[in-house]
Amino acid sequence: MPHIEARDISLIYDTPGGAVPGLRGVSFAMEASEFLCIVGPSGCGKSTLLNIIAGFITPNVGEIRIAGQPVRGSGMDRGVVFQDFAQLFPWRTALGNVAFGLEMKGVPKAEREATALEQLRLVKLEHFAKSYPHHLSGGMQQRVAIARALAYNPAVLLMDEPFAALDALTRDDMQRLLADVWRTTRKTVIYVTHNVAEAVYLADRVVVMTPHPGTVKTEVTIKLPRPRDPLSVEFLDYQKELLRLLGQDAKGH
Repeated sequence: MPHIEARDISLIYDTPGGAVPGLRGVSFAMEASEFLCIVGPSGCGKSTLLNIIAGFITPNVGEIRIAGQPVRGSGMDRGVVFQDFAQLFPWRTALGNVAFGLEMKGVPKAEREATALEQLRLVKLEHFAKSYPHHLSGGMQQRVAIARALAYNPAVLLMDEPFAALDALTRDDMQRLLADVWRTTRKTVIYVTHNVAEAVYLADRVVVMTPHPGTVKTEVTIKLPRPRDPLSVEFLDYQKELLRLLGQDAKGH
């Protein structure tokens, strides 16, 4: 049984101008511990699809199944990391932010703080446990967000362009860090990105979506050893293939 299944997902937006199709007949499946990237042009519904998997949005047609069970809203089996740095609570320290989900589950203070510190160590921020978000760089804030999403041990990690707002060097560092974290935790990851090089670097498999309304155009399996070399001929060949599949829509990204 696949760990996650998207079964014929369609969504229609209600707008002042009438009904607008957002997603149409999206289907794919993935195994436990697989790292799946979703790429596509702006407006194709990548983030909407991730929000449906997270349980924040209900599709008009179709369903998401996780471990064989239909998704009926958000749940502690899924951790979510967004692009926006404001996802952290500004009044909580890094440790307090990471411990939040465990606090909501009623985990005793000593245990949740020990777990939170362990997750901060995983993202190499244990020395900033007492720092508040405004004391941290954008990349460090995203590391805290990843640690928070992992702290309550969800089976699935959903990531919506989490590094898009970072500068190029920080983004490269964060990609390497995420690859290391994934190798350590073996979470099932769905990662939305515009960036085809990022997809080739991170993914086991890439789902390529069509322009609006979004549907699955094709899937590409990335058969490269890890850690991956972004300057290798094979890496660049996969990048070119994804750009070709995205067509004219990819040239601006």
